[in-house]
Amino acid sequence: MSLEYVILGFLEVGPKTGYDLKKRFDRSVSGFWPADQSRIYRTLARLHERGFVSQEIVEQRDRPDRKLYHISDRGREHLHRWLSEAQPGTSPRNPWLVQLFFSGLLSDEEAIRVLEEKKRRVLRTLASFPERYRMGPDYEHDEPERVDFFHWLTLDSAVFLRYALVEWIDEAIERIRRKDYERGREGAITRWPPYDEESGGETSPEG
Repeated sequence: MSLEYVILGFLEVGPKTGYDLKKRFDRSVSGFWPADQSRIYRTLARLHERGFVSQEIVEQRDRPDRKLYHISDRGREHLHRWLSEAQPGTSPRNPWLVQLFFSGLLSDEEAIRVLEEKKRRVLRTLASFPERYRMGPDYEHDEPERVDFFHWLTLDSAVFLRYALVEWIDEAIERIRRKDYERGREGAITRWPPYDEESGGETSPEG
């Protein structure tokens, strides 16, 4: 996915400067799609060149003029076309899953220690969410309620998946302690997708 779609999405809600966009990134999508100020400005320049955004110069007294960006009709069509198609899931590269894959080469105690450390990291991330995403009762926004709903639905998915991972880690640790690995695959798999004979049981790796 390109950074341009994130920027176009923010601009569809309302016009913003590059500085405004950086603040939006920091308090919303930075947990899954970070971007620094320079990348945001470079992408804005490309979007402007392609006619996806327009630029308005807003004069200010005793301060530099502001460059306010608006999404264009062409940019709106480009964004809507992308939003209307299901996108790939998470990145196929995950160092922790590679570590887990080869954890059979560790002792039970070492493997459990790795899982427990992963759990601690996940819980620390969850603990940071209220402050990072301003989840307190004094939260303010200027988006329509429906747009704001989907913003928070995205965060809800991140919270849900992390709690699910914590529960899975706890269960995996118990299976190691019970020595379920002595049954090989049967001791590892607790849930499996339905098998579709027509497709040969294959599912998309993209999620």
